[in-house]
Amino acid sequence: MTFERGGDITALRLDLPAACARIGDYRLDQLGRDAAPADFGGHQRVLGHQYITAADIGQPAEGGAVWHAGLVLALRAFIHMGDLWLVHGFPSHLACELDRRDAPGKASGMKFFSDNAAAVHPKVWAAMQAADAPDKAYDGDALSRRLDEAFSALFGTACTAQWIASGTAGNCLALAAMVPPHGGVVCHREAHIEVDEGGAPGFFMHGAKLMLAGAPNGGDAAKLTPETIRAVIDPIRPEVHQVQPHAISITQASEWGRVYTPAEVAAIGSLARTRGLGLHMDGARFANALAHLDCHPAEVTARAGVDALTFGFIKNGGMSAEAMVFFDPALADVVRFRRKRAGHLQSKGRYLAAQVLAMLEGDLWLENARAANAAAQEIAKACGDRLIHPVEANEVFVILSPAEQQALHAQSFEFYDWTPPPGAPGAARLVTAWNSPPHEVEALARAIAAL
Repeated sequence: MTFERGGDITALRLDLPAACARIGDYRLDQLGRDAAPADFGGHQRVLGHQYITAADIGQPAEGGAVWHAGLVLALRAFIHMGDLWLVHGFPSHLACELDRRDAPGKASGMKFFSDNAAAVHPKVWAAMQAADAPDKAYDGDALSRRLDEAFSALFGTACTAQWIASGTAGNCLALAAMVPPHGGVVCHREAHIEVDEGGAPGFFMHGAKLMLAGAPNGGDAAKLTPETIRAVIDPIRPEVHQVQPHAISITQASEWGRVYTPAEVAAIGSLARTRGLGLHMDGARFANALAHLDCHPAEVTARAGVDALTFGFIKNGGMSAEAMVFFDPALADVVRFRRKRAGHLQSKGRYLAAQVLAMLEGDLWLENARAANAAAQEIAKACGDRLIHPVEANEVFVILSPAEQQALHAQSFEFYDWTPPPGAPGAARLVTAWNSPPHEVEALARAIAAL
């Protein structure tokens, strides 16, 4: 390939293949030569439009030079015959993003690794836009003040709700209100607060201990029972030399995708009341659990003895908001102060409240969860006896050998390899979301059935 140094490629700006074929064939004064098309509104957003603006941040977009995404490769560093041609000031993060979107041969994978990565529901975006008007700061705005009423109506009982930006913070703040620094929380040894929250519970609780119960590696589907809880707390002597339990934490659905029934939660709630312990529910996938149970939300929370629930929305179509729901008002009063002290009282809380209310309106939270659960069921049917656990929410744990995992990865299916149960050659976790494309779900089901 030959290059004419300093050539003008303006005429090729709409022809990506031709532009890519002439990498390096551009003028160093190209910036500013390419006028924006008539339909270009002048915005400077990196994403959302095929044209980008090369103006400095803060300068009017109309004054910037406009580039078609197809010319990204022509703007990259070019080495030819020992000479380095470099366009200074071109934002590398923009080039990387546009490379990802437009470079030939880079097909997007089919994502089944986490519902945390799912898109934000359009109704949530619309609600945040509608909230974009001046109101009182922190949680004094009109939307935040509606949360108590909205959740009380949902659960059919008086409760107090506070927004929070992450499930980890919600879990830890709720537990910190229940447990003193010298106390302990009984949880499953595979609970999220033990395995995946980076020591945050101990940090928020100022050193309180997690007291681990249950079988390892999904042997009991990561669900606590009164028996496994008693096995931990009964041997503890009521003296200062041993950590005393103050609360129990359960996960709905569990880390292996299994769902606590109302009777199972009530049995744990009864034990908690008998022993004077608080009961916390990590509801990161509470919506998926309720979609499976098809019961009233109170049957597995307030009526079953749950004192505090971290109600997950981010995995289910939300953007950056979860809810801490307290059925014990005394806990809510404590958490108001702890939330501020921990740096989680956001000044523009109305945007978090808007997300939560949008998800509750018309039971969007349940609609989204049902869609995710249905997609998981379609995949589960194709797995047959490969299933490690029955699929009750939106997670599918399946036995796959390393070679089978690689074969699926080679077909652009993205998922997490998982620790297999004893005797199995390997395993994977497949997670569906509210917006999992049906054709991708069907493709994965077919690919697993064909193994």
